Amino acid sequence: MTFVILTGGIDLSVGAVIALSAMLSASLVEHVGWLCIPIVMGVGAALGFAMGYVIHHFEIQPFIATLAGMFLARGLCFVISIDQISIKHPLFAEWPHIPIQLPGDMFVKPTVFVALAVLGLAFWGLHYTRFGRGVYAIGGNAQSALLMGLPVARTKIGAYVVSGTCSALAGILFATYTLSGTGVHAVGMELDAIAAVVIGGTLLTGGSGYVLGTLLGVLLLGSIQTLIRFEGTLSSWWIKIVTGVLLFVFIILQRAISARKSPNG
Repeated sequence: MTFVILTGGIDLSVGAVIALSAMLSASLVEHVGWLCIPIVMGVGAALGFAMGYVIHHFEIQPFIATLAGMFLARGLCFVISIDQISIKHPLFAEWPHIPIQLPGDMFVKPTVFVALAVLGLAFWGLHYTRFGRGVYAIGGNAQSALLMGLPVARTKIGAYVVSGTCSALAGILFATYTLSGTGVHAVGMELDAIAAVVIGGTLLTGGSGYVLGTLLGVLLLGSIQTLIRFEGTLSSWWIKIVTGVLLFVFIILQRAISARKSPNG
């Protein structure tokens, strides 16, 4: 989501692609084994490419194009099955849950290292590659980036491919935790992703932000959710309320900072 928002876009299909990826994983793993992972990630990348292509070449607003992608992905879930599909294959049921011991009687699961690897690749790709510099340039001013000779079409579509691929990977990991796939998984999760990116300091207008800032946004939201759940007396709806308040505050702060930096501010 960070890549997409940095280009000045938005991706509302994240939650639906996660659900579709979990459904595909659950339905394919018993037949093709580990090959389901590249297949599912390929589907996510293809959906991202399709949305990015429509947004750029047909000049459709990202909100509309990704909303259509959300309905498409969610609908495909129920084409696969209207019922929940359970996962019993050891690739999902055993390996991801093997504890890896850490000092101090602590442990983590292998999926943590998958998340860290994705974070490292995203940081490198965004801050140390030509593609990443193009993402920032498009978010700053797409017309100027085009005049500078940057591959605007390829870069903008690539940002949505990154989002679709990461959403598919998230769906695979989600399936390892729930050991199931169903069309009602991850409803509203795209809003959590957007909130984490904005709280992490990425401007909704694009052109400014950092992957590590998004990590801080995720950790902040995760800490709030954990505190509310363990507090015990508060309803789970307080998680949504606090997230909404934080998002509103950070958007106001972004607007205030942008107004002070502008020549007429």
